[in-house]
Amino acid sequence: MATKIRLQRHGKKGKPFYHVVVADSRAPRDGRFIERLGSYNPNTNPATIVLDFDRALYWMNVGAQPTDTARAILSYQGVLFKKHLEGGVKKGAFDEAQAEEKFAKWLEDKTAKIEGKKTGLVESKEEAKKAALAAEAKKNAEKAAALAAKNAPVAEETEAAEGEEAAVEAPEASAEGAENAEETEG
Repeated sequence: MATKIRLQRHGKKGKPFYHVVVADSRAPRDGRFIERLGSYNPNTNPATIVLDFDRALYWMNVGAQPTDTARAILSYQGVLFKKHLEGGVKKGAFDEAQAEEKFAKWLEDKTAKIEGKKTGLVESKEEAKKAALAAEAKKNAEKAAALAAKNAPVAEETEAAEGEEAAVEAPEASAEGAENAEETEG
């Protein structure tokens, strides 16, 4: 029986969630399977992968063929690298201790890389929030300035109108003063 390691789709429309399963290659995508190896959630950033490493390695060693996406997941988790190292031990290229040392070093580098990505995402989110707050504060300041400018001409107009009334009264007063001055002279 030809077995495949593949993804079984679950979840709702637009929000997929996958189970990583070993199934007969003739079975439907979401149909019968032999064993469930884990899950894959692409909706999170970075994607969440839960995998039974030992069982996945066992199925790879007995000849199960992964699909392209399942191969990428298994490679990301290190199953393919571990299988490669076990092949090197069988051929005598290096011993079991060296293989374990290489795998541990690879695993350490991989976890450091993933943690770096997670911290980078958190930092970029915080920077985006700060930039959004700064932009919002700037926009609010512009709105306040526009509102003040809109209200300021109204105040100037009333001052100008009061100034015009004073100017109109002043010539009348000066004209009356001139008449009074003529009467006293004459």
